[in-house]
Amino acid sequence: MAYTVVSVFPQTVDTEEIKKDLREKGFSEANIIVSKSNVEAGLNHYQEDEKTRGFFDYVFAHDAEMLDAYRTHSVGKNNVVVYTDDLDKARLAKSVLNEKGALEVYRKPSDQQKDIPEGMTEQEYDGIIAKAKHNIYFLDPERTYSPNSRGMGDTMDDLGSKD
Repeated sequence: MAYTVVSVFPQTVDTEEIKKDLREKGFSEANIIVSKSNVEAGLNHYQEDEKTRGFFDYVFAHDAEMLDAYRTHSVGKNNVVVYTDDLDKARLAKSVLNEKGALEVYRKPSDQQKDIPEGMTEQEYDGIIAKAKHNIYFLDPERTYSPNSRGMGDTMDDLGSKD
C-alpha cells in the first residue's frame, strides 16, 4: 500500500534542511514536495487556488474533519508532503518531520467511527494517509489564497462594483 505523509510548518522553517534530512534517510527528491503559502496578512475569508483545493480534496476525500483541519492550518504556512510505498517509511518520514518542528494538527473530537487503516494508530493516522502519489494532485511550490469577492469580478459597465 502507498502512503502520503502531510505536515504543516511555520513559514520561518528552513525547508531545505528538512528536505536534506529526508534525503539522508533514503527518501528521493521526487517524493518530497514543499509548498509555501502565499496569502495576504490578516485575510480571514479566502479562496484556495484550484490545485491546492484538488490536493486536499483528494488526500482527505473520506475524512471531512481532517480535510477541514489541514486546510485551515495550512493557510499562511508551509506544507511538506512525503510519498512512500510502505508504512515503515511513512512512520520514518513522520518522525523526521516531527523532529524538524512540524505543527500538530488536531482532529476534532467525534463520536463517529474512524476509518483508520490497519496497522496504524489514530495518532499516526493524523499525519499519514493511506493514499498513493497522484500526479494530478500535487501541491504547487507556492499556493495562492485570494480574498473572496462579494461583488462582481468583471464590471459590465461603469456602475459595477466589487462591493
